[in-house]
This record gives sequence, C-alpha cells and structure tokens, in this order.
Amino acid sequence: DDRNVVVTIIGDNMAKLFLTEYVSLLNDYVESEFFLVDGDSLFITCISEQTLLPGQNLHFFYLVERFLLDLTNKGAKYVIVFFKDAEHAYFRHPTLLSLRTALILHLQHNTDAVIRTEFSNFLEGKWQSFLQESYPYFIIISDDGLTKLQTSFLNLFIIHALSKRINVVLTSGQESDFIRVYGYHIHGMYRHKEFFCQIPCAFQTLVKDLQESSTAALLSLSGHSSVCETLSQLKHVWPEISDIRHIVCIVTCALGLRMYSRLQKKHQATIRKQVGFSSGAITPEEAEDLIRMYCLSVVFLSHLPLSQRARVRLISYHWSKQHKGCEFFLLKHLTTEKLWKVDFTHLPDLSDDLLWKNVAYYYEVENEQGLNLDMGEKIKREYEYLWSIISKLAEKDDDDGKSLPLRRTSISFLEKRASPTKGSVLDDSAVTSLIKQKEFDEIRHWHSGKLLSDDYDRTKSNSQAMCKDPWALRDNQKLQSFLRFYGSSLEGNISKTIVTQLDTPKKAYSDVKNSKKMHKTKAEIIIEENQKRMKAEEERKEQKQWDALSIEKLIQENFNSGISKLEDFLKKCQSNSVKCTAEMAGLNACFEVWIDQCKDQGKKVKDINAPVEVMRRIHSLLEKYKDLMEQTDYQKIVRCLRYFGFDNLACTLDSSQIPEDDRKEKKAKISKYAVGMGAARFQLQYMGHCLIRDERTDRDPRIQHFIPDTWQRDLLDIVDNNESAVIVAPTSSGKTYASYYCMEKILKESNEGVVVYVAPTKALVNQVWATVYNRFNKTLPDGMVVCGVFTRDYRHDALNCQVLVTVPQCLEILLLSPHRQQWAKRIRYVIFDEVHCLGGEIGAEVWEHLLVMIRCPFLALSATISNPKHLTEWLQSVKRYWQHFESVRQESPGSSTTTKKGTKKQKNIKTVNKSYKVKLVLYGERYNDLEKYVCSLEDKDFKIHHYHPCAALTVDHIDKYGFPSDLAFSPRESILLYDSMVQVWENWPRADELDPEKFTHFKNKIVITKADVRKYEEGLKEELNNWIVHGNRMKVTTTIKLCDILISALQYVEAMYLRNLVTSKFDIKKVEKWAENIKKCLEKKQKSKQIPKTEKQIHLLTSRLKKMEKSIGMKITSNKTDKMILEEAEHGNLMEKLGKITEIPPDCTYANSQAVDTEILQKVIDRVKFMKTNTTLKTLALTGIGYHHASVSQKGRQFVEMLFRMGFIQVVTATGTLALGINMPCKSVVFTQNSVYLDALNYRQMSGRAGRRGQDLLGNVFFYDIPLPKVDKLIKSNVPQLRGQFPLNISLALRLMLLAAKADDKEDAKAKVLSLLKHSLLSFNQPRVVEILKLYFLFSLQFLVKEGYLDQEGNTMGFAGLVSHLHYHEPSNLVLVSFLVKGLFHKLCQPMRKDSKTFSKEVMEQLVLVLANLFGRRYIPASVIKSKKKFYQSKVFLEDLPEDFAVALHEYNNKIEENFGHFLLIISKMADMKQEYQLPLSMTDFSGEECNDSKLVSHLMSCNEGRTAVSPFACLSGNMDSDLLHAETVNSVILRTVGITAGNIPVLCAKKFDNRRRMMPLNAYALDFYKHGSLKAMAQDNGIHEGAAYLLLKDFSLAIKAISVSLRELCDDEEDNVVQAFSQLSDSYWEKLQKV
Repeated sequence: DDRNVVVTIIGDNMAKLFLTEYVSLLNDYVESEFFLVDGDSLFITCISEQTLLPGQNLHFFYLVERFLLDLTNKGAKYVIVFFKDAEHAYFRHPTLLSLRTALILHLQHNTDAVIRTEFSNFLEGKWQSFLQESYPYFIIISDDGLTKLQTSFLNLFIIHALSKRINVVLTSGQESDFIRVYGYHIHGMYRHKEFFCQIPCAFQTLVKDLQESSTAALLSLSGHSSVCETLSQLKHVWPEISDIRHIVCIVTCALGLRMYSRLQKKHQATIRKQVGFSSGAITPEEAEDLIRMYCLSVVFLSHLPLSQRARVRLISYHWSKQHKGCEFFLLKHLTTEKLWKVDFTHLPDLSDDLLWKNVAYYYEVENEQGLNLDMGEKIKREYEYLWSIISKLAEKDDDDGKSLPLRRTSISFLEKRASPTKGSVLDDSAVTSLIKQKEFDEIRHWHSGKLLSDDYDRTKSNSQAMCKDPWALRDNQKLQSFLRFYGSSLEGNISKTIVTQLDTPKKAYSDVKNSKKMHKTKAEIIIEENQKRMKAEEERKEQKQWDALSIEKLIQENFNSGISKLEDFLKKCQSNSVKCTAEMAGLNACFEVWIDQCKDQGKKVKDINAPVEVMRRIHSLLEKYKDLMEQTDYQKIVRCLRYFGFDNLACTLDSSQIPEDDRKEKKAKISKYAVGMGAARFQLQYMGHCLIRDERTDRDPRIQHFIPDTWQRDLLDIVDNNESAVIVAPTSSGKTYASYYCMEKILKESNEGVVVYVAPTKALVNQVWATVYNRFNKTLPDGMVVCGVFTRDYRHDALNCQVLVTVPQCLEILLLSPHRQQWAKRIRYVIFDEVHCLGGEIGAEVWEHLLVMIRCPFLALSATISNPKHLTEWLQSVKRYWQHFESVRQESPGSSTTTKKGTKKQKNIKTVNKSYKVKLVLYGERYNDLEKYVCSLEDKDFKIHHYHPCAALTVDHIDKYGFPSDLAFSPRESILLYDSMVQVWENWPRADELDPEKFTHFKNKIVITKADVRKYEEGLKEELNNWIVHGNRMKVTTTIKLCDILISALQYVEAMYLRNLVTSKFDIKKVEKWAENIKKCLEKKQKSKQIPKTEKQIHLLTSRLKKMEKSIGMKITSNKTDKMILEEAEHGNLMEKLGKITEIPPDCTYANSQAVDTEILQKVIDRVKFMKTNTTLKTLALTGIGYHHASVSQKGRQFVEMLFRMGFIQVVTATGTLALGINMPCKSVVFTQNSVYLDALNYRQMSGRAGRRGQDLLGNVFFYDIPLPKVDKLIKSNVPQLRGQFPLNISLALRLMLLAAKADDKEDAKAKVLSLLKHSLLSFNQPRVVEILKLYFLFSLQFLVKEGYLDQEGNTMGFAGLVSHLHYHEPSNLVLVSFLVKGLFHKLCQPMRKDSKTFSKEVMEQLVLVLANLFGRRYIPASVIKSKKKFYQSKVFLEDLPEDFAVALHEYNNKIEENFGHFLLIISKMADMKQEYQLPLSMTDFSGEECNDSKLVSHLMSCNEGRTAVSPFACLSGNMDSDLLHAETVNSVILRTVGITAGNIPVLCAKKFDNRRRMMPLNAYALDFYKHGSLKAMAQDNGIHEGAAYLLLKDFSLAIKAISVSLRELCDDEEDNVVQAFSQLSDSYWEKLQKV
C-alpha cells in the first residue's frame, strides 16, 4: 500500500539525500540567531535517555530543561514546535501521550520558552508562511522515532525542511562543551526539492494513516465527557483546589474507581483496555488498593522535598498489575479552562513511579512481614481528605470509600525482577614491556628524526650550510626572490634598511616646533637649497605632464574615462600648485558638461555625476588648496554654486558684488541648471562616498609611507613605551601598521631581540613573512636573518631570526620546550593577529596558553570582539602576576638565571624599560561606507536592490539592545531614514531640526565632512529611540517598514565585476563549481558573438599554419629566395588573421591584461606551471577568474591572491579562508547561498574586504540567494563574546612537568607553568572554577604517576615523550602507549621471515586499522548504517579493534574512569545545591523542610549512601555516585552547577552510541586510502572532499611519523620489530600520500 511505499522510499533514500557535516551549531552567542526545535524530537531524545527510568516524570522534565538551558546559556534563541498531527503517534501509548501533553503545558506556563502548537503538520500553508517570515537558522529534528510510523513522519519532516532550503540538525550525536554545541548538520539543496516532488500524494497518505491509527486507539481510551463531568463535580466539592497534582490525582482516580464499579462483571476485556492494565485483569477491590497506594504516593510528592526523595530506595521489582489512568483528556481540558485558576507549577511532578512502587512494596511485602510504620499525622490527614473527595466523585458508599487500611486484598502487584549482573572486568595477562623505563628528555623536533643540539649555534646557519650545497643555495635564492616579489604585490616596493641604534633617545620622536635651532650650519643651508631646487624641478616636470594631458578635452569626449585619468594624475602628483590647477580645470570641464546637458532640452534624464564631480573639486580646493586660490577661482566656485541652486552656500563666498535686482534676474535665467534639491541633501544623497574624512595632515616621523590618524599614533606611542595593548578596530582600518612599526623598533634596538608574529593560519603566516622580507633589510652577524617562519609543515630560520612568523601551536611548542628557554628570553614583543580566535572552535586554548606564558609586551589585534574590556582586564591580571614575579626575582639574587657554559654574554644590547600596562584601544569608524544590496530573480530578470540597514531591525530589538554598535548608515541611507520618519509622522516636532538643510552641522556649509554626517546619523538614531521611549512604537515600526521597501539600484550591476569577491556557501565543491560556471557563461557569451562558421575558419587557418611552419622549417638556409620571403610574409598574415578571429572581446573576459605587464604575469604563472593539483585554477586565471579555499595548495592560493591584487583576476569565488586577515582588497563582496558557517563573525570578516582604505571610496556587499530574514540577522547580530575554554588535559600537564623538570632556568619555567595554571580565561573572577582546575591538575598528575609517565619527584619517564609529541590527539596518545606497554604491537608486528625486517601487506593493514581506531576519528551518523548506499572502492565503515587491543582499551578506560570518577566525586562538593534542587530552566524549586515525623517516609527514603555527587533529579531514577565512573552517563547525572562534562575525561570509547542507543560507526577513510590510494574515492564513498581528505590524511601520516621517531629514540634496540614496522608504515603511507 501507499504507506509501505513511503516508508520504503524514505528508508532507502535518507542516507543518499543527506550529506551530513559535524559542525559547531552556535558560532554566535547573540540574541539575533533563531532556530527551531521539533518538540517531538526533543521528547524522543529525553525519553530515550539511558539514565531515565520509565515513570520518573520529574527526572524526564529535568533532562528536557537541562537540554534547553544548555542552549539558552550559549545565547541561543529558539522556538519549540509541536505539530498537532504528531500527537496521533502516541495514542497507542497513553502514558507517553499524557507526558507529551504535560511537557507542552509546562513549557507554556512555567518557562519563557516560545512554544508553537497551532500547526497541524508541515504541509499546511500556515507552516509555509511561518518559515518564509522567520527563516530559521536550522531545525533540530530526530531521524528516529519511537515507532516505525513516527520515524517515517520525522524523516518526511526532514526531507520537507530541506526541500524548503531550511537546514537540518540531527539530534543523533549531538554534544556540547563549555561554550559550544556540536551536531550533524544537513544543508538544504535543490535535489531535496526534486526528491520531495516525486511522491507528493504518498506523504498525504502517511499523515492520514497516522490519523486513522490514532482514531482507533482513541476509541479505547476514557472519554472526554467523563473528564468534564468529574471536573465540574470537583469544583463544587473542593472550590479552592488549584494544585495540578491534586486535581490530576483526584480526577484520574475517581474516573478509574467509577469505571470499575460500573463495569465490574460485564466487560472485563473492555475494562482492561480502558484503564490501561499492564497484564492480567483485576477486580474493583484490587483496583482500589492500587489506587489508594497511588494516592498516598501523590501526597508524598507534596510533602517531601527533593533532597529527601533523592534517597528513595531502588526496588528491583516491576509491576505485574498496574492501574494508570490516562491524563491526556484532563490536561487537554485544563488548557481551555478559563474560569478555574489552576496552578501549573508542579506539572512536571504529577507522579513518581518509583515512589509508588516503594509504597506498594512496603504494604505488599514488608507490612505483611510485620513491619508497621506510622505514615505521620500531616500526611495521613491530607491522604484521608484526598481519598474522601475521590470517593465522593466515584460515588462510593461509606464502607467502600474508607481510606484505611490501604491494602484490603492479598494480590501481588509487584513481581521480582532478576538483578542485572555486572560483567566481569576484562583482564589481560601480563605482557613484557617494549623497553626498560628510562628518563625522557626532549632532544628532537616534532615529526623529525634529526637530532637537535640544545645549544643552538647560530654560526652554523642555513646560509653557511647552503653554501656547501649549490642546489640548496639556488633554492634559497629562489625563495627569497619570490618572497620579495610576493611582498611587493602586497605593498609595493617599500623596502627599508635598518641600522641598529645603540643609544636610546629619551623620546621616540619630538615635534618639529620643539626642535627648531636658532642657527643653521652652512651644510644645512646647502642641503635646503638643493631640496628646493629639486622640488622646483619636479614641479616643472609635473606641470609639463599636466599640460600634455588636456583633461578638458578628455572629459568632454568620455566623462568617466576623463575623470579616472584626472584622479590618477592627482594621486601621483606631489606639487600642490599643480594639483590646484588640475582641480580647477576639472571643475570647469565638469561644469561645462552639466551646462551642455541642461541646454539639451530633449534629454529628460540628466547625468548627476557632473555636478557631483564639480562639488568634489570644490571640496578639495577649499579644504586643501585655499592658500593657492585666486579671486577668479572663488568667483568660478560661486558661479557653480548659484547655477546648482545653492545660493545659501554661494553667499558665504560671494565676492562678485552683483546688485540685488541683477541677481534676481540672473537667478531666473539659471534656474534650469539647478539640481533640484538643497545643498546638504545633494551632498548626502549623491556625494556620501566622497565626502572628506577627518584626516591629519601633519606627518609622523616614525611612519614614512602614510600619515597616521590620531588613534594610530596612540598605538605607536604604546609600542614606544613597551606597553601591551588590545586593539579592536574594523577590517581595513590600518591597525596592522603598528605591528610593522613594532618590528622596526626591535630591529633597531639590537641584533638579539625577537618579535614573534602569531597568525591563525598558514596562509596569513606566508603573507606576513613575505611582507617583512619586502619591508626590511638589515646587515646581521653571520648566521642570522631578519625573518623566519615556523609552521607544522615547515621551518625556515626559526631560531636565528629577529622576526619570527608562526602559528599558535608552534610558538607553544617553543615556549614549552625545556631547552628553548634561552631563546624565549630574547622575545621582546609578541603580536597576536586575529586574537578573536581565542574564542574559536579548535585550538582556542593554545591562544590562552601563549597570552599567559609570555613575559614581554604584546599587541592583540582583532576587528571582531564584543567584550574587549573583559579581555583586557584578564590580560592585565596576567601582567600583574609577571610584575610580581620580576620584583621578587630581583630581590632574590640567588634565583638569577643560570648561564650555560660556553654562552657568551651579549654586548651592546639596548636597555629596555619594562612596562606591565595593558591598554585597550577601540576604534569603530570604518574609513569607507558599506552599502548592502539584495539580488533577486524576477520574471527571469536579474535585479539588484538597495537594502537599508534599518530594515534589519525591529522595535523590540531597538528597545532591548539598541542599535548595534557597528550598524552604520551611509549618508544617503541617513537621508532615506529621515524621509521615512517625516512621511510617517506629519507633525513630527523635530522635523525641522533634523532637516538636512537646517541641521546644525550642515547649515550653510559648503564642505560637509564625514564627521558631520556621523553626527546626523547619531541624531536620527537617538530620535528613533526617543519615539520608542515616549510610546510611539507603531510609528517606529512603520518607519522601518518604509525603509524595507527595496529601492532599485541597477546601476551597481556594472560595479560588481570591477573588483569582486564572491563567497559561496562555504562549500569547497560549490566554490569551484561557481568559478567554472562563470567561465562557461563567458565562453557562451563569446560564442554568441562569433560570426557563423568561425570555428571552421579557425580550424582551416590552424591547419594551413601547421603545414606552412613545417614547410618553412625544412628550408633552413642563409640565402632566402623570393618564394621563401613570400611564404614568411603569408605566415605572418595568417597569424595576424588567426589572432583577430580568436581574440576575446573585452566583455567576454574578466582578465584585465592592462593591469599587469606580460613579464610579471609570466613570472606569476611560472610559479605554478608544475603544480599537479588544481590545474583548473590556471585555466580559470587566464579568463580573470579564480577560486580560493583551504584545500587549494599554498602555491595555488598565492597565485590567485597576487593576480587579484594586481588587478588581472577580477572575480574570485571563495570560502571563509579569506576571513582571517588575507590581504585581498576588493570593490564588492557577494554572499551566495546560505550556510551554517555564514554567521555574524564570518559576515563581518568577509564583508570587511570590500572598500579597503586607499583602494575604494565605497564598499558594496551583495546577498544572492540568501533569505531576507537571514540577511536581517547577519546585519544586526553582534559578534561573539570571547569565553574561556576548559584549559587543561593530561598531555598538557605532562608537558608542563617536562618544562618544570628539564628547563635550563627552572625558576622561570615554574613561573610559566604557574601562570598557565592560574590564569585561565574560564576561571577569571571565578574562584570556584579555580579550585576545580587545581583538582583536575592534581588528578592528572596522579594518573601520570600511576601509569609511569612521572616519578615521585616529577621527572618525566618512559613513554612521556611519545605522549607529549602526540598531544594533539589526546586521549589516543595515552591509549597507544597502553598498547605498547602490554606488548600488543610486538604480537602484531611479525616480519614475513625471521631473518627479514619487511612486514607483509596484511600486517601493515592491521596496523593501520589499529591506528585508524585511535587517530583522526570521524563518526558517521547512525542512520547511514541502514542505508543501501553502494560503495565502490572504500569500505567506509571502520572495523572494530582486534580483540586483544579491545581488551586493553577497556582496561585503560576503566583506569581513567576510576581516577577521574573520584575527581568528580570531590568537585561535587563545590556545586550550588540551592540551584541543584531547582529545575534548570523554569527554576521550579523542589527544596524544602524534610519530613521527619513520618517513620514510613524515613523508611522509604533510607538510601543515604552513594547519592551525594549526582543530581538529585537523576537520583529519582536510581542513579548513584557510581554512575560517575562511566563516561557515557556522566553528562546526564553529574551536578549541573559543577561545570564539568564527559569531554574533560580522557576516555576513548571503542563504540559510540547516539541518544537512541544506535551505534555510530567510525569513518574508515585512513584505512581505505592506504588500501586503494585514491582521493576521488574519499569524496565518492567516504563523503569527504578531496582537499579536506588530503589534509586529514596528512595529519594521520604525521601522527605515524611522530610515533616512529619517538619509538626509535625510546627503544634501545633499533632492530626491534615494532620500531621497524612503524618505520616501514611511515614511509609507505607518506609515499602513497605524495603520489596524490
């Protein structure tokens, strides 16, 4: 039937449709993001929790609220949706149906969560409208239901959401840590829509089937009329009742008793269905016993606090016969009851099955055995009253309706359950260790087998070594040549030679006024005269160039081209007098163009660019060259202003003294030349991008190439004073110049000082490396260089340079290396670029480690930090620590640094004043405005509309959060807002005051500056806020809607490809496909312009040329005959003809051949001519197109970057690789298609590329195929706050102990270790967290000592080196060592023959299998296992570990769980128990005074041991402290205010299960590649893009190499089988990787 068809189709195609990606879901901790949570998926997730016992409702509600609070605390904004049709899936399960209904009511009445229940299903129109209006970030949905029918419904919901381009996140495999939530994300694609459209009727059938099955079940449940009748009676009997627990208890019990009494004899089978028996029929008397015990358990709920209930006994019995009335109809009725005020506070605690079971056990077993306990007076009184009302409503007589005794029958309601036997702990026989335990001292570089001398001898430098090897010398020369070439493409040729200054001046620089001398020497006079003569000569040359330009003629012929040439001349010209002349000539020429346009009566639409250019020239003349202007120049300006209709401005300059009558007559004649609006409005609406900025004109002697702004000079002062600073300024504002000034300062100070530049990516490292090479030259002692680089892949002059450019992980390696402390002391400054990576997803803790370990000053740069003050305070506390350390050390002479023998004391080192200040520098002004545009397809016509920033806001957002700090208007957007406000409020009191023509800072002002416009913008924003404050919210709403009217701006279409940066949906495949599609469009366009039969002509000409070249080649002779001369001439003509035919029209290519000369272009192309990968990139580049993403090789990315900066490539498609500081200035940025990665942070970083300072006056941001609600959120969202990560793990503890024990300067090393341990950002101003981190460190040390990594004195032992070398991979590094110690690798690694050291293919594959289970683990969602997807080359699902390895892993996990389980037991004492007795989200309090007057209560709640460290809510399901010893249950049972998660316990799960207890297999990509060596198979079968797969495989290969090197050092016998096997595997794996 149709249902089976749907189920089959969905089941077969789910995995094929979904390309899941495990990502961080909440990259923004902001109020603007919005996503949906499917309520039934939430219900399924929590009800399936393995620590939850059925019937423990309060524990269930705790799990739900804990899940939601985790999202809420991370700043998430969500809406929970319950579909009406989804309810039908529960009617066959009355208990779940009631619990679902109670959940909805609880969330609605007791929490602030937004709950939507009005939608029937996801196919109805209201739901579609809701999606279009709100457009959620994603929807969280489960792909597995409680029944097959529900599973199909949910899968259908997923497919439907994807078909609507709404992204989906699966509940399966969802995890969270301190600051993030992770999950499997599915991106909505067009193919989902295609699939959904294939079977539309079948989906409707599925919904109908749900309804039919629920109707059948509904007939068997108690009726709605009985509930209404009983509730009505209850109102009369007990009018003041309001507690939901009492209401539900009374009504359900009364209905149960009434039905038993009415249907006692006739319909036993029917009764059984109606009241919900679990098994076997019972009599009405037996039912009364059961209901009385239930009633008593409900009374206990209202009298016992959670602290007492948490001690409930765990009964190993289950119900043999049970009554459970269906509460569904009652709860449904109460939602519509308006006259009765019901208190829903305790709705989560309607019943407690374990408590009820305890009551039943007492009366059934213990009481029968003679135990007779008093229930207490209060409890007894309330129970009797409750039972009396139940009896009345059930129409019982006095004898039958007695409350006591509770048991009158002897039937057993409980039966013994076999207690589960815990599996015996697996043990393994003792295996001989690989080697003896020997002390480890770090003497090798990472991933390298070469020995390093501890005493780094700089005389044995790379340059000297290379002189011996001509090939190495040649390669080094080529590298240096390329770096300078690459650097010049970034900044031009600005090389500077640095000379060391040994004498420190008192001030870095002094004002010119203060340095004037009374008398000049003869030499100074001669120098001045020479400079004047050279300046005059230069001025004459520039005047000649200007005279030859004939700008007036050029502007008349082609206005835009003429203006462009004028601007180019003004940029290059140095003489102010020549510039003034040029500006006046431009003014006259543009004015004449305008006059000619106005005289042409037939031309209705005038080009406003002419008066704009006239006003630009006026601005420039009056601001820059006022002293050079003559009276006639002023008169020309006055004439222009009058003709434009700006009489008020003309009056401020009017010197013509024209009589008033003549002036009026003249005004009438020139009215046709007016621009039709006031001067201020004209400047704001049309000249906003070219308004004069507030820039300083006085040069700073410290900076040569530009004039720094005031805030930039403050940065230079900070560097001069050796202070630290956190610098937050917009992208392209110029904050990086302080970094290079800092480098220059240190280079001048001495030959010893080092500046470290820390960049987040290798691409940025290469860029800075090249920039430093291009900027600075310095003569240094032999063996030293100016700049070096250190990344995980390569190292070049890392320790013999003065400027080291590196990534955080590599600098951490140097700082934690015991024998690199002498080098570390040379560091004078550290520059952290893009320091907001401190809050990043991967490696964030490393940034923390560096910031707290460095003793020198630092500069921390970022454009996107929303809490910079908090960051600065934290860093200042770190500096206070180091200040105290230095002062104590100076007072203790005996603690000075020990100098190693043979170390020469350095001379002529400049004395540097130390400073421990950390300053915060904030600069929020972008030099250029950014205007946003939305692109759309309307009737197959591509249109671009201007998007006003106000359209992104709502009244509630402005009221609650104000205007976002970086939400700026362009001048014309301010005008649009003012016009909207006037239109909405006709009698607006401040309309005149804020009128552009009357505004204080604009009135009668010829030159309106950018600062004036910003004040106007602030005035408008303040007025909008005042409207809201004074109750005019509707007016603000209407104003925003008027701004939301999209204003057509089609004139910007042409600007899109001038200099464009197109970012796709952060999908590597899409990025490449977009670039190729653009090229195809250009080729198609070119073909459409070709003359018919062009291709045939090209073929014929090519054939003739080949024949002719062959003929000419055969006739090589010195005496050329006439025939030969004719043939050569004909050959030239054919070549010319072929060139014309094949020439690409200018509008069919984005390549700008005029931007780069042929020689430079060829030099760039030669750089990648042997590049094996990304060959398409070279072909695309020739058409002016490029793509840029992380999987492109380093050379390929540099190739695109250089050609784009030079202007040859004009369109680039990219992922987020350009977001982190890459210098790619562009005119426009286009965001194409939605993505989970397109968040507020990436949006600001990427959009900051547009309109870079010195490149453009205006930046454009385009949104294409991105829903407007998402655009709104991006524009108004704040950037994320920096929050601390959990900073410790076992590997770090081991590395710190290695540093403390083996460092040359132990006192300094210990200070670094203590600084790192004390100053976590997570623990800043959090004393409780500090104590937790201390305990975590102690337990880590305890584990390390137990396992033999440390001795009792703290010295590192044995395999400590291997563990620390693989610290990236914890806990896999610890597990690997446990395998080695047990000798499992010895057992596995047996050579092919006894006398051979070669290992078979099977051994190697088995070894890779083991390593793939440890390193580079990537899980696959559980739903994929059920799919019937065909795999061609890969197995995809990784096999389990071999049995002996699995046993060893189990033993390791047991040790870890025991060790850290005790840690969790101890830190539980630090929990806030007041909060622990409250539901997390609703804050419903279940604490109170314990009931001590009831012996029965004391007996039932007598389990005091082992329940102090777990949540009291979890105790209700029988969970105990021992559950903390199992990593898979930690997150569910641990006290939530402790703040520790299972992720902090270094357990390696052999098998991972999702929340539905389905196994999630590991991806076998590492083993699959070793077998077939194909990257294409990685994409086709394993679901990993080729580029991403290469990076993963490279990491895996590096891990193998690190293991091989460490084993060779640790093992005394180099011929050992394990050492040889790993060496062979390392070589073979790397060889396979090199082939691709």
